[in-house]
Amino acid sequence: MGIKKFKPVTPSRRWLVSSDFSEITKSKPEKNLVVSLSKSGGRNNYGRITSRRRGGGHKRKYRIIDFKRNKFNVEGKVIAIEYDPNRSSRIALVEYSDMERRYIIWPDKLNVGDKIISSSDSQVDIKPGNSMKLEYVPLGTLVHNIELQPGRGAAFVRSAGGWAQVMAREGGLAQLRLPSGEIRLVKAGCQATMGQVGLIEHASFRYGKAGRRRWLGRRPRVRGVAMNPVDHPHGGGEGKAGQGNPHPVSPWGKPAKGGKTRNPKSKSNKYIIKPRTKKKK
Repeated sequence: MGIKKFKPVTPSRRWLVSSDFSEITKSKPEKNLVVSLSKSGGRNNYGRITSRRRGGGHKRKYRIIDFKRNKFNVEGKVIAIEYDPNRSSRIALVEYSDMERRYIIWPDKLNVGDKIISSSDSQVDIKPGNSMKLEYVPLGTLVHNIELQPGRGAAFVRSAGGWAQVMAREGGLAQLRLPSGEIRLVKAGCQATMGQVGLIEHASFRYGKAGRRRWLGRRPRVRGVAMNPVDHPHGGGEGKAGQGNPHPVSPWGKPAKGGKTRNPKSKSNKYIIKPRTKKKK
């Protein structure tokens, strides 16, 4: 597990920074744990583009991930660590004592051969990959793969390098601190997995060329100032003059920088104790 840099033998190789994939132990997925995945190209049932800049990309199959971790009190053994094209993190293949196999999000420092277990009514060892309810997690512990509603499956802290720290518990709620600086409340009955999501160095990767983004299904982005007035509020004008010096907006006139986008009537607002901190430029 590490970062791989390349000699600048071509313009795209000069800037490419990728994983060395040394942590991966198995190249092909489990046949009974994959399903077909169709693509929409950002279009709705009328064939009209509703999400811009999507389309193409390499063909994928979806790996069925156990986000609920509901195989309680049955010990499992990690038999492989695999690449998943559908997410930034790696996935681990776990075989339980009854020979059932499941995929889980791969936590950092979880190796092939390690044993993991999940519990719903008691505390388990504080080891990467073990899962239990937040009401049993010791304060200060790093967790990931966290539910927002008990029994619905993990909804956040699932991407590469992700973590949340259990800060306090009171009145059936647990306080979690996120890397963004946000502190929010989550129901103490929600399941969480110990440790930090693996592939921490993912933030250091660089694609190096536009083609690598196309492989992921991302199409080119055109600047608003390069468009015609009919296509964008920033379009038109002679040369780079454009339409004067307007405030940056989306194609539909919504402020693009600095404007608040969170719905003030959102039901989850009451669970946020401290909003995320703005990064200094």
